[in-house]
Amino acid sequence: MELRHLRYFVAVAEELNFTKAAQRMFTVQPSLSQQIKDLEQEVGVQLLIRSNRKVELTDEGRAFLKEALLSLEHAEKAIFDARQIAKINKDQLNIGFVPVAEMKVFPYIMPNIRAHFPDIKIDFHSLTDSDQFKALRKGEIDIAFTRYLSDDEEFESMQVFQEPLTLIMPKDSPFAQQKHVSIKSFNQQDFVISDEDASPQLHKIIQDFFKQSKLNVNVVQKSTNILLNVNLVGMGVGWSLVPAYVIPLLGDKIVVKNTVEPLPMIGLYASYRKDQKNEAIDLILKILKEQFYMEMF
Repeated sequence: MELRHLRYFVAVAEELNFTKAAQRMFTVQPSLSQQIKDLEQEVGVQLLIRSNRKVELTDEGRAFLKEALLSLEHAEKAIFDARQIAKINKDQLNIGFVPVAEMKVFPYIMPNIRAHFPDIKIDFHSLTDSDQFKALRKGEIDIAFTRYLSDDEEFESMQVFQEPLTLIMPKDSPFAQQKHVSIKSFNQQDFVISDEDASPQLHKIIQDFFKQSKLNVNVVQKSTNILLNVNLVGMGVGWSLVPAYVIPLLGDKIVVKNTVEPLPMIGLYASYRKDQKNEAIDLILKILKEQFYMEMF
């Protein structure tokens, strides 16, 4: 019996659907079915009841599921502990981040890390928020810089800062010459917004803002990264709401417009595992608190 058998079984037991379980495990259904059959043969009892309409756990299957989950949890803990020891021995620090951290945070923390830990090897991982939390949980990164907080009790977090969203539009827009733009002008305007999968928090903040402000905009394009937002606005595709850190990246074909009404804010957070002891992370947190004057959550 291998860990993959347990992972496949747990996926089927939780989904109660072989097709969904196969998609979740990135495999094909016939292969998944065979793995479950092999597992049942090795255990010596039927774990699942299959029919054309549904999948159910047997009593034996429910008992096996409980222990399978514990076994996988212990295996993940063993992997994490081993990776932590390996990183300590190698003096290595893995940092996950979204683009804003690269521009607004790293210039403060990197010189200090280099000065205090000249032999440390640092690997940077540009990942989405959700992928960072997965990597942090597995021990693949040591600290994550994300746009939202995880409710995972294994993590400790702090808010680094908040920044306002900014309205950008093509330079040749009829509204570009106005000193201030009311958000009422957003109605029926073409907008480029960030894709929900790529930037879930930014997407949610903008959509909630439109809804609460009773604005009906034309979403003509969804962007998978913030630079694409900028480029599309520069090409005249539409307006966009972007975090303020993007302003220095704008070209001469784009203008930033102040709005009469305030625009929403978006945060940046630093998270790490509670059970992790790392002097470099302690230094990073100290610098962040000194530089951005935020309190730990």
